[in-house]
Amino acid sequence: MTAAFEAENEAKLSSDSLIRILEDDILSSTLKPGDRLDEQSLARRFEVSRTPVREALRHLASSGLVEIRKNQGATVRRLTTSELIEMFQVVAELEGLSARLCARRMSPDEVAELRHWHDQCAAFAQKVDRDGFFAANNTFHEVISKGAHNEFLNSETRKLRNRVNVYRRHITFQPRRMQKSITEHQKIVEAIEAGDEEGAHRLMREHVDLLAGSAADVVLALEAENGA
Repeated sequence: MTAAFEAENEAKLSSDSLIRILEDDILSSTLKPGDRLDEQSLARRFEVSRTPVREALRHLASSGLVEIRKNQGATVRRLTTSELIEMFQVVAELEGLSARLCARRMSPDEVAELRHWHDQCAAFAQKVDRDGFFAANNTFHEVISKGAHNEFLNSETRKLRNRVNVYRRHITFQPRRMQKSITEHQKIVEAIEAGDEEGAHRLMREHVDLLAGSAADVVLALEAENGA
């Protein structure tokens, strides 16, 4: 393993950690809308080079939490409630279409993999392991996106899902949300396994629409904390 590879891998790990910390700071209102995110100050705070800081800020900009302007640097931005709901509405339709195509195209092995990740979600929910649940839940949805066997749809769904994922993660902290998701996932898996295209589409769309309402609650709570 070369020194360059080790440095690159270390930078990636650092940026992944920074992303999680900065997401939490923004959504907990430790960092507020309009706050400037200075690369040099953040590098000193986390004792890393400016490279992982820059990568983390770019990622946060792609998710809509940070705004980067030429010659002005990065500042905290938060999606409005209406923007977030609009995004979830589109995600709901894209993931609904993916579930429909899965009911038509998924192989038995792919359905078995989907059930495995559904079981993983249930296990993490039972332990109230929110981080574990969030990771398994992401994989559950990715398996459905891939199982549709439509690469363009998969690519576009992933892009938009990444933009709302930070809110999706915080939704898991809401009371009973994990258990509700397990119940909804179970119905989606059963519809796909049964080849029920219409049912799979409808159930997935409703599942994501419900997440939109929860995400809106998160945003409204944050706005209230900030006196917005």
